[in-house]
Amino acid sequence: MIAYATLGTNDMNRAIAFYDLVLGAIGGRREETSPEWTRYGREGERPKLCLTTPFDKAKATFGNGAMLAFETRGHASVDAFHAAALAQGGTDEGQPGLREGTHYVAYVRDPDGNKLCVFAPKDL
Repeated sequence: MIAYATLGTNDMNRAIAFYDLVLGAIGGRREETSPEWTRYGREGERPKLCLTTPFDKAKATFGNGAMLAFETRGHASVDAFHAAALAQGGTDEGQPGLREGTHYVAYVRDPDGNKLCVFAPKDL
């Protein structure tokens, strides 16, 4: 159902450095960059993530209660995403581990404060 999601940033170059590594850890790649936005995707999947500076030129802020979740295959990918996020200036919001007995999950915030989740079924 979701075609794409956007996250605002106040520093596109910093955001690109962060998301190139973090999404690369789970098979994502930067598909296009323009002066206004940058788009990421994963081979064979339609949903996209776009980084943008706010259209109204005001400061980008994160939403309280808003979060994007990325599904991946395997605990190693979750661990790599989490480690890449911290290495690129993200902050820990929940170390990788089993949650509710069903999924292996980690939580981070990107350098602009956007909350991200990455998860894999516990058996992968």
